[in-house]
Amino acid sequence: MTANFKQFNLQPYLMTALQKIGFTEPTPVQAKLIPVIASGKDVVGQSQTGSGKTHTFLLPIFNQLTSENQVQAVITTPSRELAYQIHAAAEQLAAEAPFEIRIGNYVGGTDKQRQVNKLHHYQPQLVIGTPGRVQDLIQSKALDVHTTRQFIVDEADMTLDLGFLDQVDKIASRMPSHLQMMVFSATIPQRLDPFLKKYMNHPVIEEIPTATVISSTIDNWLISTKGQNRNQLIYQLITMGEPYLVLIFANTKDRVEQIHDFLKAQGLKVAMIHGGIKPRERKRVMREVKNLQYQFVVATDLAARGIDIDGVSHVINDDVPEDLDFFIHRVGRTGRQGMPGTAITLYTPDEEAKIAEIEKMGIKFQPKRISNGEIVDSYDRNRRTQRRKSTQKLDPSLIGYVMKKKKKIKPGYKHQIKQEIHRRKDQEKRVAARQSARNERKRRKRESDRYQ
Repeated sequence: MTANFKQFNLQPYLMTALQKIGFTEPTPVQAKLIPVIASGKDVVGQSQTGSGKTHTFLLPIFNQLTSENQVQAVITTPSRELAYQIHAAAEQLAAEAPFEIRIGNYVGGTDKQRQVNKLHHYQPQLVIGTPGRVQDLIQSKALDVHTTRQFIVDEADMTLDLGFLDQVDKIASRMPSHLQMMVFSATIPQRLDPFLKKYMNHPVIEEIPTATVISSTIDNWLISTKGQNRNQLIYQLITMGEPYLVLIFANTKDRVEQIHDFLKAQGLKVAMIHGGIKPRERKRVMREVKNLQYQFVVATDLAARGIDIDGVSHVINDDVPEDLDFFIHRVGRTGRQGMPGTAITLYTPDEEAKIAEIEKMGIKFQPKRISNGEIVDSYDRNRRTQRRKSTQKLDPSLIGYVMKKKKKIKPGYKHQIKQEIHRRKDQEKRVAARQSARNERKRRKRESDRYQ
């Protein structure tokens, strides 16, 4: 029997909202965890990016919200973009409610005093924000969280990596002891254990397995730059065919700016998102991207989890991310909800070890190259290691002899190579024997000269 949202006993307005959003069937993580959350149990949910985690916690939260003028649920997220994304999803649900649901969106870089003034007039039922700003408002005694019933820590691994867990800890410490705690993340590192044990009471730990680490609808290509100009290569890739929306990821904001400036100089309209851009500007750019005012977006990993845009057709990795988990988050921006997508990773020989580590995560690459303005299949970078290795080193001239042979091997080619190897060995033995004889004659002559 196919699962549907009716089985969760959601309020009618939520069913109406889901219908308008276009959600007809719950994802695996939603089917597993919505009933658990509705039962009031603490939850640790681990599943891949794009699996539907946001509505997994939003739906049971909204199902319990009341019109009381007090904070009833708090959601923290490590990036402003992700907070905006969750806030937008929450607003879609709240729009259909029979009573007013106030949602507070509190992130760094925004007008704190304005937020404080509003909080003195009313408290939102639902709080969404970054740990630093939420904690700041609590310390300022503007935001009152002692009435909170549910606390959600989204993208916990990223929260830990960015050093925000201490702030989350302080937020949780101001909440009641009977709190329902939920932690969601793509990965659950061991360093999170002390925090989980401190606040969670026998949590239900659910890891949603997937057939592949990345969506099966994604073509995952690997292209060696081979000393090529990366900017020019990226330009070639994004101007081939007709991509709908392309996200280009780089490791640093300086590199993002370089790519952005180069593509812009080529006459392309390109958006840029990184941590150095002011929050108001980043929010404006994100809004314009979602409104399809840009076809190309260059971003750092800070934005990787905050970009949730329908119709991303291509993701290009300018380089391999330092944190390999980010590879999944980058690539997970495309191929969503069963749609096709293409992920292209550029790499250099010194990044071979990182590529191998990604492959150990269960991710398979298709080697590609650009030829005559088209992307074609390339050779497998592991082809040499897959052959039977010989401990004998070939003479450089012999290597040249082998390399000159055409790819289409004529009958008897292997035999010719073997004969050539034997001929070279015999030649080397004769040269060595002649050299040994010369050395012996010189030695005898020196000995004779000493006694004359």
